[in-house]
Amino acid sequence: MKDVTRTLIAIFIVCLFIACESEKEDLPPPNILWLTSEDNSPFAGCYGDEFATTPNMDALAARGFLYTHAYANVPVCAPARNTILTGIYATSGGHQHMRSYYDKSEEVGFYPTYLREAGYYCTNNVKEDYNFNPDQNEDIWDESSNTAHYKNRAEGQPFFAVFNNTTSHESSIHTRIPEEDLRHKPENVTLPPYHPDTPDMRHDWAQYYDKVEDMDSWIGEKLKELEESGEAENTIVFYYGDHGGVLARSKRYVYETGTRVPFIVYVPEKYKHLYPEDKPGTAVDRLVSFVDLAPTLLSLVGMEIPAYMQGKAFLGEQKTEDPEYAYMFRGRMDERYDMSRSIRDHKYRYIKNYMPYRVYGQFLEYLWRAPSIQSWEAAYEAGECNEVQSRFWEPKPPVELYDTENDPWEVNNLANDPAYREVLQRMESATKDWVMEIKDTGYIPEAMLADRSEGTTAYDYMRSSGLDLEAIVEAANLASNPLPEDLGALEEMLKSEDPAIRYWGATGLLILGEDARPALSSLHASAKDQSSNVAVVAAEALYKLGNKNEAKTAFFQVLQSANSFARTHALNAIDSMEEEGQDTRGEVLAMIGRVGEFNRQHYDLRAAKGLLTKWGIDPSDHGYDMDW
Repeated sequence: MKDVTRTLIAIFIVCLFIACESEKEDLPPPNILWLTSEDNSPFAGCYGDEFATTPNMDALAARGFLYTHAYANVPVCAPARNTILTGIYATSGGHQHMRSYYDKSEEVGFYPTYLREAGYYCTNNVKEDYNFNPDQNEDIWDESSNTAHYKNRAEGQPFFAVFNNTTSHESSIHTRIPEEDLRHKPENVTLPPYHPDTPDMRHDWAQYYDKVEDMDSWIGEKLKELEESGEAENTIVFYYGDHGGVLARSKRYVYETGTRVPFIVYVPEKYKHLYPEDKPGTAVDRLVSFVDLAPTLLSLVGMEIPAYMQGKAFLGEQKTEDPEYAYMFRGRMDERYDMSRSIRDHKYRYIKNYMPYRVYGQFLEYLWRAPSIQSWEAAYEAGECNEVQSRFWEPKPPVELYDTENDPWEVNNLANDPAYREVLQRMESATKDWVMEIKDTGYIPEAMLADRSEGTTAYDYMRSSGLDLEAIVEAANLASNPLPEDLGALEEMLKSEDPAIRYWGATGLLILGEDARPALSSLHASAKDQSSNVAVVAAEALYKLGNKNEAKTAFFQVLQSANSFARTHALNAIDSMEEEGQDTRGEVLAMIGRVGEFNRQHYDLRAAKGLLTKWGIDPSDHGYDMDW
């Protein structure tokens, strides 16, 4: 009798499977709607934020799936969009710097191209900002404009449609709303421990929550529009923020506040075989990041995922096992150079800072338009910040490790705690494995990489040049956290045939400071290096050791470079000088004159303008219109 029962159960399961498979085959391909907002951390009721007013987001989460560990791979928009569009990390393609317009490899495609091949009508409304040569943007979409809409497709054609909302963008706090008009009151704001309690800080936080509420209303409008179209139960809906933000120490920084995003997926019941969990209304704790979006889309529509894609599908027939880590990075942010790599598991965040000699709070013209960061800087300069609040204005530690479950604002760095040594080593090793696997271009300075990959693309160069990336990464890891006993190894790196290793050797000597004095003769030679990036770092090290005139000569030489990012690098170093002489002012003004008319790639002009402002010089007094 037991055998008969087992047989009947087996037959029932097989029949059920056949029925389900038949039902799936009869289903039309799902439409896919993406609603994206700019500069949003998970400030929403469905994420437990009681100060937020987000009824539409909360309702979508109640009938969909709320991802609790979703991340932008980079905490700023253009490189994040590059990663989304291609399915590879922007660092792998050489597109991590904000903004840059280098060519994309022909080997790397775009997810809308694949979806169109599958018969989808693909629209984008309206932002592109993909961080590569805009001449390569042609034919990505069926339509990309402020009128692009799925309603314009052929009858019966499945659609993929992106609608992007800018309401909560960083610029939303640049213009002050009168306090009496705010719906979220400044006095009710709970400030993070790293922000000082200033009126402007409270006001910007409150104003930002108002903007998030406005953005949430837009989500409701788009979902209502979908209902009215009759396509709601044929459409998978994604909502996510394009990275964290927007108050200082969030956007642009590889912390939770800069990388963690709200991420909600609604799957209609007819496509329940695609549910990530058993039932809607469930929180999903899988680690997902933007690099996973392109392969997930292809998985949902039944297309084979190209081998070059570096993300992992988290929905559909090609869904993978849950990953152990999400990976993040930071490169140049507009006119300011910095470099960090970060990984995240469910509990810990590890950050490796490759330029710890730079403070977190480097002046950045666009960021400084917010009253809140201006008030934070003023409070620090007045001695009104506590130790936690002061860190933003001081050099970074080379390594950071945070227990995000117990320290959600990431203020208690555990990197030097012996109790966490095993965690630190595990995540350090995983970071190196990742950068080697994707062939991370960021270990070669930007101007140098542009020169070395001339005639090809950074992605292809990293895979065809015979480059010893492991040696460069090892040099970077040593140089970014050197000990006095590493002096000889760093000097030896200055003799390398590879300019990237010479760059890291000079970086290590800069970080050593006074302990690098025995290497002065080596630095003198390196300040004349043919690579502008090597020369700039060596010159900054010389300047710190008192060889100011020689350092300035090297800086001024690089300001005459034809490469705008070499000039930007030199201007960053000049900003670290304790004083500016008449000769320095003259060289910076002369560089502005040589560059001429401003365009979107001239971050050297932004850096120069910042210097002139710091020195109390009005560019218009010298005939330059730099009112951008």
